[in-house]
Parts: sequence; structure tokens; C-alpha cells
Amino acid sequence: MKSTDHTLDYIIDEMIDTVKNSKDEVFEIAEESRKEYETLEQELAVLKEDVATVIAEGDILEKKSNLSRKKLSEVSKNFKKHSEDKVKEVYDQAHQLQTKLVVTRDKEKALRLRRDEIELRLKTIEQMVERAEGLVGKISIVLNYLNEDFKEVSELISDAHEKQEFGLKIIEAQEEERSRLSREMHDGPAQMLANIMLRSEIVDRTYKKGDVDSAVQEMRNVRVMIRDSLYEVRRIIYDLRPMALDDLGLIPTIKKYISTLEDQHPNIRFKYQSTNERLHSHYEVALFRLIQESIQNAIKHAEAGLILVELDISCEKVVATITDNGKGIEQSEKKDKSFGIIGMHERVEILGGDLKINSSEEGTGTRVSITIPVEQENTTAN
Repeated sequence: MKSTDHTLDYIIDEMIDTVKNSKDEVFEIAEESRKEYETLEQELAVLKEDVATVIAEGDILEKKSNLSRKKLSEVSKNFKKHSEDKVKEVYDQAHQLQTKLVVTRDKEKALRLRRDEIELRLKTIEQMVERAEGLVGKISIVLNYLNEDFKEVSELISDAHEKQEFGLKIIEAQEEERSRLSREMHDGPAQMLANIMLRSEIVDRTYKKGDVDSAVQEMRNVRVMIRDSLYEVRRIIYDLRPMALDDLGLIPTIKKYISTLEDQHPNIRFKYQSTNERLHSHYEVALFRLIQESIQNAIKHAEAGLILVELDISCEKVVATITDNGKGIEQSEKKDKSFGIIGMHERVEILGGDLKINSSEEGTGTRVSITIPVEQENTTAN
């Protein structure tokens, strides 16, 4: 019976951890979606100005082209009155104006198409954020249910097999939800790739029409978009679950993660002390996410010039400290707490640990201290 109770406790812990991870990912999706929404809004404003400018340019070119064709017609009717050079000059001018008009109208069409795509994407993101916020509320209810009322459910479900089946169904439902959210996240890169295809077509048409300078500039823009798309895909895949965490363990995964941030922030130092034992999977996942969130907060919000990550793993506990020399956390943010900080507190509480965030009011940095007790049975030899 004791063995059965231990198994049931483990299943409950796994369910709570799975639900909590889902909540964290929903928070991340909502925050990333809001950032994408703001970026697209800015791009849309610029596009609208560009469309108006191109339309005005096209109207002017159309008037000039009409006048040029009219002049060419008059010259053609009185061909003998004009020299050959004069006729050639009028013809070349009409041809150049017509070519510029076609290129301008094509550019206008492409800009209008991109504008419509962004407006549609903004509506989709708005709906996604609304669904994410609704999902956060539902997950919070599930967490409260698991943390506060699960004992009553356990008394009602007397059979151990029924308890196990009940727990596995909850885990399966959460995994399906995470898969759905992952598919939605791919809409971002998919949209970027569609835009790359559109811009490459513009390059092709522009080059064929002889406007080499415009074609070269469009090619530069396409390269930037390809680089951004590749970075976004890699970031999404890595954030979902670092594969190195299962294969190599916590410390190598942190090293690899920090190395991926060298372009974004080159001054991140990592110091560690550890026994020759691996922690249980849910400890390693939780610690990695906590350290990842702390580093991202220091980079994005604190604007830190130097970040120091220290990790001490012993048989009894794990102590992680993330210190930066940034501008600190504002008092309003400490009071209300951001999604990320809330998630960190809840993750540490589930593991029975302690989280302290000390930030100087003078803007001289922030220190995040995480202490998590480790049971001896939850470590395995490397």
C-alpha cells in the first residue's frame, strides 16, 4: 500500500508540474504575441505611409506618361518636321516614364498586399491573446483544484488504478493543449516565410524590368528576413524543450543556452559546483526555466551590462543565484509582479523551495536567489 501511495503522489506531482509548465508557456505565448502585435502595428503604420507615397508617385508618373505619349503621338504625326534625334528623345522619354509607372504600380500592389496581410495577422493575434488569457484562467482553476482539493478527490477515488487513469488523462489533456499552442506558434515563422516569398517575387519582377538598384535593395531585405525567420524558428524549438536537458543534464544545457545568447548579450558568466549526480527530470526542468527566466529579465528589462549565474548542487539542496548590474526592478513591478515573476514564484513553491528577488532602488542591480531542497531518492548517478 505504501508503494501505491508513493506512485500516486508521484503522479500527482507530475500532473501539477505539467499543468504549471503549460501555464508558463501560455504566459510566454501571450507576451510574445503582444510584442509581435506591437511590432506589426508599427510596420502597418509605416506601410500605410508608404502606400500613400507610392500612390502619389504613381499618379504623378501617370500624368507625365500621358503627356509624354501625347507628345509622341504629335511627333509621329509630323514626323518630317522633326529630326531623328528629336523623335528618338521623345520616344525614349515616353518609354522610361511608362516603365517607371509599371514598376511603381507593381510596388503599390505588393505594399497593399502586405498591408492586408498584416491587418489580418493583427486580428488573428488579438484573438490568440484573448484565448490565451482565457486559458490562463482555466489553468489557474485546475492548479487550485490540484493543490487544494485533490485530497477530497483522492478519498472519492478509492481504487488506485482509477486514480492513475484519472491522473494520466489530465496529463494527456495538457499535452494535447501544449501541442495545439505549439502549432499556433508556427504561424509566426510561416507568415514570415510567406512574406519572403512575396518579396522574392518582387525582386524577380524588378530585376526583369531593369531596375537593378531596387532589386539589390530588395535582396538585402530578403536576407534580413531569412535571418530573422531562422532565429525565430530556432528560438521556438529551443524554448519548447531543450533536448540537451534530457541527454546531458542541467549544467551542460545552461552552458549551451548561454552560448546561444552571445550575440544578444556577450557578458554572461556561469560558475557552478556540483556532485557527480543527476537531478530528477522535474528538478532539472524547473531549475533551467527559473534560470532562463532570470537571465531574460536581466537582458530585456534590467538592461544589464554583466550577468553572473552561480549554481551549487549538493545532495541536500540546489542553490541558484543570478546577479546583474542593471537598472533593477521598479517598485510597481515588485508589487504587481509580472507574468514571469509570478510563474517563478509558483514553480519554486511547487518544489517546496524559496525564491528571493532583491533589487536596489538606486538602480545598481538585481539579485535572484533560488533554493530548492532535493530528496536523496530524486538523484541519479551520471
